Amino acid sequence: MTPDDISSTLADLFGESVTALAPTSWQVETSELRLLVLLSDDTSWMRILVPIAPAQDAQPFLAQLLEANFDDTQETRYALHQDVLWGVFQHSRSFLTREDFTNAVQRLRLLRQNGLDDSFSRLAEVQVRQIIRAAKQQGQTLESTLQTLDRFYEEGLLGDVDLSSEARQETLAAWRYQLERLWSSEV
Repeated sequence: MTPDDISSTLADLFGESVTALAPTSWQVETSELRLLVLLSDDTSWMRILVPIAPAQDAQPFLAQLLEANFDDTQETRYALHQDVLWGVFQHSRSFLTREDFTNAVQRLRLLRQNGLDDSFSRLAEVQVRQIIRAAKQQGQTLESTLQTLDRFYEEGLLGDVDLSSEARQETLAAWRYQLERLWSSEV
């Protein structure tokens, strides 16, 4: 793709939200997305970037983000730079097709849209699985594990001690859902 091809593809995708910052860099700003497209100094490589979250917010999920890079993100990647978690796509410009470019933009949009939610869910599932294994090693049933969690919330060992009864019930319903979903898969 030539720089002109990149400009026209961005215009097709985002209309007037595209700003050419220089002959080799573009920015897209919409209410949902800020996207940067940069060519290397020799214009042989292109990089598309989308900020996702402050690095500090991403820190607890680094293992999950690296696993996602390996398993899920396809041609895009998570990266940390300048205290920001970015979604990144890099490609040799001369071999880049319009379809690859468009697909990469869509994948980056999805990474941005999901934010840290997927990583949080993965971490939460790992922790729920650990609780299940520990409960089973102690000979607890699903119901006794739920009773223990309820007691922990009641005593303030988990959650906020000032949690309303309704909020506690919602939280315990979420626990029940996750425990029931994963209970039989953990040995």
